[in-house]
Formats: sequence, C-alpha cells, structure tokens
Amino acid sequence: MFEEFKKFAMRGNVIDLAIGVIIGGAFGKITTSLVNDLITPLLGLVLGRVDLTALKIVLREATDTTAGLAITYGVFLQNILDFLIIAFSIFMMIRVINRFKKKEEEAPAAPPAPPEPSAEEKLLAEIRDLLKEQGVDRSA
Repeated sequence: MFEEFKKFAMRGNVIDLAIGVIIGGAFGKITTSLVNDLITPLLGLVLGRVDLTALKIVLREATDTTAGLAITYGVFLQNILDFLIIAFSIFMMIRVINRFKKKEEEAPAAPPAPPEPSAEEKLLAEIRDLLKEQGVDRSA
C-alpha cells in the first residue's frame, strides 16, 4: 500500500497540483493585500471617505449584556472585489499563455519526410536499374 501511495504522490500531475495550490495561496494573499491596502482606500476616498469594510446595517445595538448584531455588507463587497481582481488576473495570465502557445503552433514545421517506398516498389526500382545497366530497350 505504501508503494502504491508513493507512486500516486510522485506523479507529475499531483506535484503540479501541489505547486499550483501553493502559488495560488500566495497569489491570493497578494491580491487581498492589493484590495485591502490600495484599492479599497482609494475607492473609499472616491466615494467620500467611506471605509468599505465598515459599511453595515445594524439589526440590534450592543448592550452591556448582549452583543451587537449587524449585516456587514461592506466586507461582502470587499470580498467580491477580491474575487473580481483575482479572476481578471487569472484571465490575463491565461490569455498571455495562450498567445505563447499560439505562436509556437504557428511556427513553420519542417515538411514531412516522403513516405518510404514499399518492398515491392524497391524491388521494381532495382529491376528497372538492372535493365538500364544491361541496356535493354523497353520500347521494343
């Protein structure tokens, strides 16, 4: 069972997937930072100094004995913005990769080699060459 697991774990697809997950996690952190630290403050400034994450609808105010209850739709909006930026970034990366693949496909390939003659054709060619060497007139 261990050998079977080892074969499974060492397949190229599993390793590629693991690398993709690791890079995706790091990419997600970078994108979240981009949204939280750059885009959201600029968007808040444009919208009149509003912090998106602070936008909420208070359903029940907090008291000494109970916690407050609110719908934090600003956090939801920020998560949607995160998603849109990540999706657009991935779209752009795939678009660039597809252009490189298209250029590789468009590169002129070497013309295919002519097919090798069959055994019968080789034998007929040898007979023709022998007849030429012997000077046999084929028109007679």
